[in-house]
Amino acid sequence: MAILILGLVLFLGVHSTRIVADGWRSATIARIGEMPWKGIYSLLSIAGFALVIWGFRAARADTLVLYTPPVWARHLAALLLVASFILLVAAYVPRNAIKAKLHHPMVLGVKVWALAHLLANGVAADVVLFGAFLAWAVLSYRAARQRDRANNTVYPAGTASMTALTVVIGLVAWAAFAFMLHGPLIGVRPFG
Repeated sequence: MAILILGLVLFLGVHSTRIVADGWRSATIARIGEMPWKGIYSLLSIAGFALVIWGFRAARADTLVLYTPPVWARHLAALLLVASFILLVAAYVPRNAIKAKLHHPMVLGVKVWALAHLLANGVAADVVLFGAFLAWAVLSYRAARQRDRANNTVYPAGTASMTALTVVIGLVAWAAFAFMLHGPLIGVRPFG
């Protein structure tokens, strides 16, 4: 569990600089340049992510069951993950109404992803992993919305065609991951 926690501290810590030290982040980028910042950020993120994966696999092998979710929670989690994938895609498809309305769909997608997994999994390693991501996403979304208000950020209106494209790509990505990739990559087959 210690490796998982170390990985979460590193990965989420790097991703929290805009939440807790936005001024320091801006000053550091101004001092060293954007590309060196992105390089350091990426290396630390990759190291943290690798530790999260390694630590999670190790912690799942020998961990405590904190609660046993009811069967319906797995079905609700699958439905929430459809929304999560659509939100994640909405962060990247330009001029979609989801991003225009919600402003930070990727962070909302992480919130929904984490919540869905907490509903469906009651093992300590799962609670630590998904609970940490949920807490980070709540704080990140709050900070991003505060920055938007402070900067009077206006998001471009979405179009029906780009919104439809966002939903279709999100559904296809969810289906591919749920039915084909989750088992081989994560070791759990959500649908049998």
